[in-house]
Amino acid sequence: MSPKTPLFYAHSLPGKDKQAWQTLDDHLQCVAEMAATRAERFGMMDAGYAAGLLHDLGKYSAPFQRRLEGSPERVDHSTAGAIVAKQQYGKGMAELLAYCITGHHAGLANGRDPGERSPLSERLKADIPAIDHAWKEALTLPKAPNPPSTFTQRPERAFFQLTFLTRMLFSCLVDADYIDTETFYTKHETGLAQHRGGGPSLKPLRKELNAHLESFNTDKGINQIRGHILREVRNKAVMKPGCFSLTVPTGGGKTLASLAFAIDHAITHGMDRIIYVIPFTSIVEQNAAVFRKALGKYGAEAVLEHHSTFDAEKASKGDKDSLDKLKRDSENWDAPIIVTTSVQFLESLFAAKTSRCRKLHNIARSVVILDEAQTMPLPLLRPSVAVLDELALNYHASIVLCTATQPALIETDDAEHSFAGGFKDVEELAPNPINLYQALKRVTVKHISCLDDDQLSNELLDVEQVLCIVNNRRHARALYESIADQPGAFHLTTAMCAVHRRQVLQHIRETLKEGKPCRVVSTSLIEAGVDVDFPRVLRAEAGLDSIAQAAGRCNREGKRTAEESEVRIFATANEEWAPPPELKQFAQATREVLRQHGHDPLSLEAIEAYFTLLYWQQGPDQLDKHQLLSLIENGRLEGLPFETLEKKFRLIDNNQRSVIIPRDDDARKAIKDLAFAISPGRIARKLQLYTVQVPQNGFRALEKAGAIAPIEPDKFNDQFMLLINEDLYDDALGLNWSDPTFMRAESLQW
Repeated sequence: MSPKTPLFYAHSLPGKDKQAWQTLDDHLQCVAEMAATRAERFGMMDAGYAAGLLHDLGKYSAPFQRRLEGSPERVDHSTAGAIVAKQQYGKGMAELLAYCITGHHAGLANGRDPGERSPLSERLKADIPAIDHAWKEALTLPKAPNPPSTFTQRPERAFFQLTFLTRMLFSCLVDADYIDTETFYTKHETGLAQHRGGGPSLKPLRKELNAHLESFNTDKGINQIRGHILREVRNKAVMKPGCFSLTVPTGGGKTLASLAFAIDHAITHGMDRIIYVIPFTSIVEQNAAVFRKALGKYGAEAVLEHHSTFDAEKASKGDKDSLDKLKRDSENWDAPIIVTTSVQFLESLFAAKTSRCRKLHNIARSVVILDEAQTMPLPLLRPSVAVLDELALNYHASIVLCTATQPALIETDDAEHSFAGGFKDVEELAPNPINLYQALKRVTVKHISCLDDDQLSNELLDVEQVLCIVNNRRHARALYESIADQPGAFHLTTAMCAVHRRQVLQHIRETLKEGKPCRVVSTSLIEAGVDVDFPRVLRAEAGLDSIAQAAGRCNREGKRTAEESEVRIFATANEEWAPPPELKQFAQATREVLRQHGHDPLSLEAIEAYFTLLYWQQGPDQLDKHQLLSLIENGRLEGLPFETLEKKFRLIDNNQRSVIIPRDDDARKAIKDLAFAISPGRIARKLQLYTVQVPQNGFRALEKAGAIAPIEPDKFNDQFMLLINEDLYDDALGLNWSDPTFMRAESLQW
C-alpha cells in the first residue's frame, strides 16, 4: 500500500485516537488465517482463507468509515465481499463463499426463497456502496479453492453435501471473526486476550481413565463381563475412522467402554475431542458426572456440559474467570470432551444463526457418540442420518451408535432390510452382541393383556416395590390418586419442575435402598436412563424400544434372577388413557413383533424386526416429514434453503409455554435478580430448572384466572411467566392447570 493510500479501519474505539483503532487490513488478515486453520480440519484451508479475507470487504468504503467516526447511516458491509467472490471464483465455490460472507452477521439466508432475511439472490443485486481499490493492494486472494481430492461424493445427495460444506465453512468464518474482534476489544480493555480452550490433551485423560478402570475388580460376576466388553471394545480403537455401533445391554458398562474407545480411537487417529450426544438432559448430567469422576484430576476442566439446564455458576464454583471461560468454551466447543443433548447437537448441524454454527468446525476430527441412538425422532430420521453419515464421510469424524436397542439404520444390498440413504460399512464394537444379551439378561418380559384401572391398581398393590409407566399425565395422576393412601406411593410427571422431580427421585432411591414399600406411578420420563432398580415394572403398551428402556429400571443392579424380575406389558381398557396418535403406531408395531417374538421380546432379532417394521410402515416420506432432503436437492446451488432448514429441523415441536414455579429460595432469588438484569440469559438458564411446560389452552386458562403473571413485563414482555397462585402446585402432583375452581377441565388437553 503506497504512503498516500488512506488507512481503512475495521473497528473503532470511542474516545480514542485512530492510532488505537484496528486497521481493516489487520482484521481481514487475522480472520483469514484463523478461518483457514479451522477449515484445514476438513481440507478446505484455501476456502477458509478466502472467506476471511473477503468477509468485511465492504468496510473499504467511505460510508462505513464515516460510520466508525460516528455517522448514524446504516451500511451494508457484507455483500461486497460476496460479489467479489462471485467475480473471482468459478461456479460452485463462489456461491458457497457468497452464502458465508453475506450471512456472517445475520446468519445464513436462503438462496432464492424469501425468509426473515433477504435471500442471497436479492443481496447480490442490492445497491451497495462502492469499495476503494485499496483492497487489491492490501489483500492477495488464494487460487480457486476446491474440495479436497479425498472428498467422497454421494450423487443422490450432492447439494445436501454442498449445503453442509457451506455451513462448516461458515462456522470457521464466524468463529474466527468473533474471536479476532473479541481479542481486539479485550486487549484494549485489559491488555490481555481472553483465555479460551487450552484444556488437557487426550493422552493425560487416558492415563487418568486407565487408573480409574483398574480400580474395578473384574474377576467375577457382572464386572467380569464388563471387563471383557471393555477390553474388546478398546482393541478395536485402531480401526480406521468411520461409523460404528456399540450394542451392549443395560448393565454392560457401555458408558465407560464407549468413553475409553473414543479416547483411544481419537489418540490413534489424531482426532481432537469426544462429543457425547444424549437424548435427555437428566442423563447428560448423570454421564457428565461419571466422566468427571473417571478422569480424575482433569475431570472438572476437561468435561464441558452444554444444554439448557446446565448451571455454569455452580460448575465454576462462583469464580468469575472460570465462569467466563466456561461460557466462552461453550460458544465453540473448545474442550476435549463435550457432553450435550440430541437437540443441541442435531439442530446445530442444520442451523443458520451464527451463534449456533460457531461450534460446527470443532465437530470435524471428533469422535461422536450417540447414546440411546434409537431415540432419534422418526419425522427427521433421514436428514439426521444423512448429516451424521456426512460427518464420517468427509470430516474425519467417527460416529458411534451406542444403545442396547440398535435401530436398523444401515443401507445394505438386502432391499427388505435396508434403510435407504443410511449408514454404510458400520463396524460393531461389542464382542458378539447376541451372547452378551443372553449373559446380561436380567428380566422376563410378558404381555398380561388388557387392564382396567381397578385391575391396574391391584397390580400396583400386589407387590411392595413396583414401577408403573403409563403414556399420559392424566392417567398417571388418576392412577397415583387411586393408591395415594397406600404405603410408599410416589408420582413422577412433567407437570413437576426439574428440581422437584430430582427431589422425588432421590426419595424413591432412598426408599428402595431401605427395602421399604415403594410404588411409583410415572410417565415415560423415568425411562430416560434414570438410575432406579425395581423387582417389577408395569408398562403400558408402547414402542419396543420404550419397553426396553422401562426394562432397564427392573433388576438394574442384577441382584435377582431374570425369572424373579418381571416386566409386564398391558393394554389400557379405558379409551381415555389410550396413547396419543403419534404413539399408537409404535404400539402397533410392538404388537406385531410380539406375535413372532413373544417368547423373548427384547432379543436382538426382535428389536431389529421392530425397527425394520416401524420404518417400513412409515415409508421414506414420513421419515423426512418436511421433505428437507428433497427441498435441498431441488433448490440446487442457487437455492440452498439454509433459513428454511433451521426453521423446519426441530426435534421438539414445542407449542407449549413455560410457567416458572417459585419452589425454593434459589428460584425466588433468580426471580428477584431479573429486576436488575439487562441480558437475562444466565438467569433464564437457572430458571429452566423451575419451569413446567403447559399446553397453550391450559396456559391461557391460567392467565385468564390470574394464576400466572409476567415478571418484569416492561423489560421482558411475557418471556418469564410466574405462578402466582401457588395453591395450584401440589407436592405430589405438580402443577394443575385444569383445576375446576377456575376453568373447565374438559376443555383442556394434557
